Amino acid sequence: MNDEGSAALEFITVGVILLVPLAYLIITLGTVQQAMLGAEAAARHTARVIGQAENATDAADRGDAVLASVIDEYDLNAADVDVSVTCTPAGAECPRSGATVVVTVSTRVSLPFVPEIFGLDRATQIPLEAAATQKVSRLWGER
Repeated sequence: MNDEGSAALEFITVGVILLVPLAYLIITLGTVQQAMLGAEAAARHTARVIGQAENATDAADRGDAVLASVIDEYDLNAADVDVSVTCTPAGAECPRSGATVVVTVSTRVSLPFVPEIFGLDRATQIPLEAAATQKVSRLWGER
């Protein structure tokens, strides 16, 4: 039996079999990390602008502007981004002076190269969530 030249063929075959999943893993992890950093930035910056705003209307406007900016910068799908703003201690109005604002941003990331056939892209989405807190000044709303 002549094995001459088979080592190169085995190396190419095994190399491709190992390289393709490794490349896909790297692309997937990069996509997930980008979305996670975007969700974290959106939560942190939205909480900051709400805590530093002059009143509730200003807080809502600034929060929406920051959220739109972060979604654009991190190339997130706006339809997949959900934002929740709560205050502690719980009360009638949120945000209000002296409260702690908690902003939670949730998003979903589709795996790369998964087709939209039969809803596979939605079935393979990875949910991500980030939260940030910001203490609101006791003088908030009095400016």
